[in-house]
Amino acid sequence: MTTNDAGNRLGAYLRARRALVTPEQAGIPAGGARRVPGLRREELAMLAGISADYYLRLERGRDTHPSPQVLDALARVLRLDEAERDYLHSLVTPPPRSRRRRAPERVPARLHHLLASVGVPAFVEGRAFDVLAANELATAFSPRLRPGENRLRSLLLDPEEQAFHEDWTAAAAGFIAALRESIGVDVDHPRFVELVGELSLTSGRFRQLWARHDVRPLEGGTTTVHHPVLGRLHLHRDKLPVDGVLLVLYYADAGSESAEKLSLLGSLAEPNS
Repeated sequence: MTTNDAGNRLGAYLRARRALVTPEQAGIPAGGARRVPGLRREELAMLAGISADYYLRLERGRDTHPSPQVLDALARVLRLDEAERDYLHSLVTPPPRSRRRRAPERVPARLHHLLASVGVPAFVEGRAFDVLAANELATAFSPRLRPGENRLRSLLLDPEEQAFHEDWTAAAAGFIAALRESIGVDVDHPRFVELVGELSLTSGRFRQLWARHDVRPLEGGTTTVHHPVLGRLHLHRDKLPVDGVLLVLYYADAGSESAEKLSLLGSLAEPNS
């Protein structure tokens, strides 16, 4: 984590989100020359119905126990959605006195059996998007889905993975926001510290988006990718939680062109079997 995240996470989050809300969005005149891109501290305080001095104490970490009502008022002015509002509240929740011992992420045996039998690309990922297990169809779908790979690292640093995603910009933003949501209050977890530190040094895109403090879960949905052999594929992606890890499956609409192409993955995977 950065020093701002570790030492004053509430203040860092408030500053980052304040910079993203324009006076026009907040319904106030922009005025003349402004030194900040978003709302001034006193403007946010006024719109939230709190004193400027109290807001300054919150942002500077001198008051770390605002009421839920104050947080909700700030969330309203900052235009936070439900996930972002929940994250804001989590920043002032005292951590448990004794945390459960952090056991290594493990793939249940039944998931290994499922991966071997399911007829679509499927893999298991951990909280930091580490690939923990994958079937042959998944590695034929993308070699970056081999166990030991990290999906976010690949997305940001591997040119082949960037070309794989039709909308790489949106994919990167979604993964980075999801990483912050996955971290939650567990900011000193060694794996998160290691990954954030590595990407902060190696990826300018990561540094830019991490500084926004966006928060959202990386859920299932649809995606379009460009496979180097099969071409363009429009797929559904489901993410199913199982015993602390996520089972991820890619599949296409029955009878679609993408489904026909996806059926050829088996022949691509056969040499590795």
